[in-house]
Amino acid sequence: MDAGLKQKTISGIIWSFAQRFGVMLITFCANIVLARLLSPDDFGCIGMLMIFILIANTFIDGGFGSALIQKKQPTQDDYSTIFYWNLFISVILYVILLYLSPLIAKFYDIPLLSPVLRTQGLVLILNSFSVIQQNRLRKQLQFKKLAIINLISASASLLITIYLAYIGYGVWALVAQQLMISLFNAVLFWIIGKWWPSFVFSLRSFKELFSFGGFLLLSNLINTFCNNIQGLLIGKYFSPYTMGLYSQAKKLEEVASTSISCIVDQVSYPVLSEVQDDKEKLQKVLKGLTTSIAFFSFPIMLLLIVIAKPLIVLLYSERWVECVPYFQILCIAGLAISLQNINYYAVAAIGKSKSLFNWTLVKRITSIILIVAGFCINGIYGLLCGMVIASYSIYLINSALASKYIGYTLRAQLRDLLPVISVSILSLLIPVAISFLLPSGLLNLTLASLTYITTYLCLSKIFIKSKIAMLKEIIGSIIKRNNRHE
Repeated sequence: MDAGLKQKTISGIIWSFAQRFGVMLITFCANIVLARLLSPDDFGCIGMLMIFILIANTFIDGGFGSALIQKKQPTQDDYSTIFYWNLFISVILYVILLYLSPLIAKFYDIPLLSPVLRTQGLVLILNSFSVIQQNRLRKQLQFKKLAIINLISASASLLITIYLAYIGYGVWALVAQQLMISLFNAVLFWIIGKWWPSFVFSLRSFKELFSFGGFLLLSNLINTFCNNIQGLLIGKYFSPYTMGLYSQAKKLEEVASTSISCIVDQVSYPVLSEVQDDKEKLQKVLKGLTTSIAFFSFPIMLLLIVIAKPLIVLLYSERWVECVPYFQILCIAGLAISLQNINYYAVAAIGKSKSLFNWTLVKRITSIILIVAGFCINGIYGLLCGMVIASYSIYLINSALASKYIGYTLRAQLRDLLPVISVSILSLLIPVAISFLLPSGLLNLTLASLTYITTYLCLSKIFIKSKIAMLKEIIGSIIKRNNRHE
């Protein structure tokens, strides 16, 4: 990686880190408050509807955002064309949700879901106003602006949400949260992004971008549906209470499994696209990003499995303790989930969207079979185990595609990951003993966590020095930047 690209990557990671962990911290703290103000049933109602909102949102971005980033020199006509397309399709999708909402409520046999979905569906139109601005800033690696916007939106919307929950609005407080985030994002991206569409819709631009983005759209739609089918099954065959437990367990697991990878993914796709014509450099970038994600994500996921019960009781109170086993099983899947996207984006960066779509069909059909089979065999626990197996199969297929098109073989990737896996597991020995010897509580949680972190860092310094060197480089860059601004 040359010096200029390296600096851009580090800078992007720093600001993505600030954005992701800033938003995560704000959301995490607010979620702790909301879990004590609202019931599992309130969270369950929102969880049942998320699959419909997420699928509709996928249509809006539709792969065109990725196509704009992948294209080396997108024009104003390109951006304007996709902006108007996003706005048009969002209105169409909202109208569809208006008509489907009574049927969806009937499907779940919960009448309240109809007005909730009709209101929550407005996020589709609000989101369409900010998609292009977000992708332009990502294309330009302007992650500082992205961080500022997202942090402001998260803070303002969550303050409103907590207030509404406190005065008794229940599930409507969670609906307001989604609407406020989208509204604040739309306003701030227009003000800070400083981009305005031209009055033009170019069929040539649309066709060119669709040739790449169309396959990504189909891939993303399939991914979104399959990633949320478990919520559809739980919502249909279990109570909102059970759905609420699952939603909170999944939300907490995603903090660990996707936070680090999302930071790297946000930076990696434009960076990988920038070196798409240099296969050797592409391999080096992919290797560095993969091992770095594992270095941070693996120990977090394993530690969370050990401290799950005291953590959830401390954060959410005793009434959420039934979601502990859900959370532990999801954390096992999270190990694979944290590494799925980096291989996917590497293949997308070189324009292999058709191949990604074809293999997405294979991955997701397999995932649906595993999840449904698990559900039929052993209810919700079988479903969760099916999710674990599906997660690892998706990672292996994405890695095989990276091996085929980029040359970073699955064997080489597993060899690079083995030291991190070994150190992460060895570091668990003392925390596991602490969890058995001490009663569940704050002391157990604190001692197990501190012991694990200390042991992991010490063993890492001995066995995986390169990851420590990268961590020092990132921290050093942050300190230098802070010194320059003082």
